[in-house]
Amino acid sequence: MGEQKWMKEAIALARNGMDKGDGGPFGCVIVKNGEMVGRGWNQVSSTNDPTAHAEIVAIRDACKQLNRVDLEGCEVYASCEPCPMCLGAIYWARASKIYFAATKNDAADAGFDDSFIYKEINLPIADRSIKMECFSREEAVAVFKEWLERDR
Repeated sequence: MGEQKWMKEAIALARNGMDKGDGGPFGCVIVKNGEMVGRGWNQVSSTNDPTAHAEIVAIRDACKQLNRVDLEGCEVYASCEPCPMCLGAIYWARASKIYFAATKNDAADAGFDDSFIYKEINLPIADRSIKMECFSREEAVAVFKEWLERDR
């Protein structure tokens, strides 16, 4: 029963954010032990931030509320199947479960098609549409080595 409640909240956030002109029709709620600990809606347009997707905004809110950098033990309720960026963020945050309503195909039908990103990720670096070049690797790897040597 709780799943329905939280999904309705995520969908309501999507509609309200869209109606306010904040961004696209996406909402997200993060729940831990039956309590909402984070919420977000797409704010790409209102903040001029292409990373301000509903899930990213909700992750930031939840981590701030929980005062930690992970969402272990949390469930994510998204009004739509997360895009590659949001899915990556959810994995990095180590959420326990993702629930979503609309699919990525539904989003594509509404003009939010991220299939090109999935294709790009699988291409060799030299074949991607945004050109990429690796240099100063040794200097950057030295910083990683310093990180590993620190007493954390």
